[in-house]
Amino acid sequence: MSLNAINSQTGDLPFDVTPYSVTIGGDVSGIDLRQPLSDEQVEGLRAALLDRKVLFFRDQDITTEQHLDFARNFGELEVHPFAPHKDGYPEVLAIHHNIDRPGQENGWHSDVTWRQEPSLGSILRCLECPPIGGDTLFSDSYAAYDNLPEAVREKVEGKYALHDFEGFRMRLRAKGVGEEKIAEFNETYPNPEHPVIRTHPETGRKGIYVNAAFTKHIIGMDQGESDALLEVLYHQANMPEYQCRFRWAKNSIAFWDNRACQHYAASDYWPHDRIVERVTVIGDVPYYREDGPVTNMDESPFRGRIKYQHSNPGPNLFKA
Repeated sequence: MSLNAINSQTGDLPFDVTPYSVTIGGDVSGIDLRQPLSDEQVEGLRAALLDRKVLFFRDQDITTEQHLDFARNFGELEVHPFAPHKDGYPEVLAIHHNIDRPGQENGWHSDVTWRQEPSLGSILRCLECPPIGGDTLFSDSYAAYDNLPEAVREKVEGKYALHDFEGFRMRLRAKGVGEEKIAEFNETYPNPEHPVIRTHPETGRKGIYVNAAFTKHIIGMDQGESDALLEVLYHQANMPEYQCRFRWAKNSIAFWDNRACQHYAASDYWPHDRIVERVTVIGDVPYYREDGPVTNMDESPFRGRIKYQHSNPGPNLFKA
């Protein structure tokens, strides 16, 4: 089943994929990530990822080396310059929240859009999860774009926005990192300008590519107009119809396409521990192309207010 695939082959895969929601998310079964993947499995997973934007795997009791081996099937791995790494494994982010370090990723975002070449995808595995809570939500950026009011599309098509790692800069200062070192980071990671609407390099689909975590403003607009438009775009990720929600368990894995979705880590489990590790696959420079497939609204599964506001956005659309 798919409503977003371009030449989808998910019906002929060497494993099973069960859709998690209408357009996003898929539960994968029939693969053991402790074993090296065949070329057929790798290509099948890539096709499934392009179709479902995020894939979920259960009961995968793998080692760190196997985690890395799995990720390398899809590209080179990045080393995050600001986040804590697992000892001896610079490509592995060690994310541990507990009574002293509450979760703080509960905002919609796509990973590392402050890079010139942001992430292709992220692969997160759960080592320890709280007894309840700590879910991760994923939002389909294609569906968010396809159902934008026409008045918004006209304003943002072909525009670019500035991205910045400001949140990490603030944390560095809070840890006592000096301005000279921060200036080095600023030079190494200059603020990129990415398209507001990104064309996916493999599917040709368009998706919203701004997020409240890293986007600062739309180039060529005054701050007020930019802020108002960005609020509309950010709001699209909040629509439940475009989302799926994943409940973690030990040895669960999520593999998501940062080019096609955003995610939100619910921070509702304090004071319990939540321990996860993330490996990130390097992507390429985002671009925008005017043409490309778009969901026909007459065939879209989304109805009610979503369909109505597509052509009748109302007088309060651009209020910040």
